[in-house]
Amino acid sequence: MARIVVLGGGFAGLWAAIGAARKREEIGAGRDIEICVIDRNPYHNIRVRNYEVDLSEVAIPLQQLLDPVGVSHGIGEVEAIDPARREISLVTSGGDETLSYDRLVLALGSEVMRPDIPGLVEHAFDVDTYAAALRLEDHLVSLGRSAPTPGRSTVVVVGAGFTGIEVAAEMPERLARAGIAGSRRIILVDPNPAVGASIGAHARPVIETALAALKVETRLGVRVVSVEAAGLRLSSGEFIPAQTVIWCAGMRASSLAAGFPDARDRLGRLLVDPFMRVADVGGVFAAGDVASSVVDGLHPTVMSCQFARPMGRFAGHNVVADLAGLPLLPLRIDWYVTVLDLGGWGALYTEGWNREVRATGAAAKATKEIINRKRIYPPLSGSKDELFAAAAPTVQAPPPTYGVPRR
Repeated sequence: MARIVVLGGGFAGLWAAIGAARKREEIGAGRDIEICVIDRNPYHNIRVRNYEVDLSEVAIPLQQLLDPVGVSHGIGEVEAIDPARREISLVTSGGDETLSYDRLVLALGSEVMRPDIPGLVEHAFDVDTYAAALRLEDHLVSLGRSAPTPGRSTVVVVGAGFTGIEVAAEMPERLARAGIAGSRRIILVDPNPAVGASIGAHARPVIETALAALKVETRLGVRVVSVEAAGLRLSSGEFIPAQTVIWCAGMRASSLAAGFPDARDRLGRLLVDPFMRVADVGGVFAAGDVASSVVDGLHPTVMSCQFARPMGRFAGHNVVADLAGLPLLPLRIDWYVTVLDLGGWGALYTEGWNREVRATGAAAKATKEIINRKRIYPPLSGSKDELFAAAAPTVQAPPPTYGVPRR
């Protein structure tokens, strides 16, 4: 029996596994092809919701999603991949293990970059993983139950990109829910001279208006020098007393990608062709944040579930087709949008690679809530047919914009 191994149970990995199971059933190869998912966790994390107030629905057991489609799953930490021998070195609860494969889908995603800043690892929080988001939540609840002390009601968010802005904008409600009342400060720190430098000039005035309305302060054009339990020091010389520092400053592809030959971009992502095959490596596909593919003839994919989900579906379809000697399907995506959550103020919806603003405030928030709570979720009914229908190698239409006529 041939074995397909999918490494990672995030957006790309989950849909690669279900997509592969769909194609396997379509060609009647259920007894000939085994599909196995390996992840360090037993759940699928709706990672883009880790910044939110309510974390109760952001982790879904893999068993609920994979058992109905006949995909096995195991918990393990990937230590190394040997593409020449087609072997994976794992650390599991039983110790060191080696898992062989006939085809591999690498979907280990990305991780927040943590530079060598004194005290960062020991004292800063993040929302990169579900476990990290829970740790931050527990910390805020603990502060809410404690007596007022210097920095107790101050939150510093480092990184004014997508994640940092969403974390900062949601923080007033999170602090209120944690019982931290009275005088509160939320400060957004970034080395760039403006917030949302990577989001573009069209969006910046909207973001600045929302942050001002939410009373989020900014410290721009400065870097973090050190982090302490009592606060952090900036390159400007300012020390900000704060018991909560949240690090959101940049992402990088899984370090496992470095074990493959040259073809990687500046974020460490493997370069893949339109079929999600890794260049010059036999039998290996990659999808999601660990991979970069030019999807419209010009633009490479962005680290987001908007691209990870279709990349996963096509990788899953193609890995089975490749194993069976059948034609592969190329992925092409001709649209790009961003929807940035701005907390109680609303949201920001942009279209196109130049990120023209199409909706703001409550209208954009309605779109964001549909995305976060419905659109990016797999079917939870346990129905094989529904899971297979959702895993078809197709590209969804852009999400709706409420009250805004489409061009």
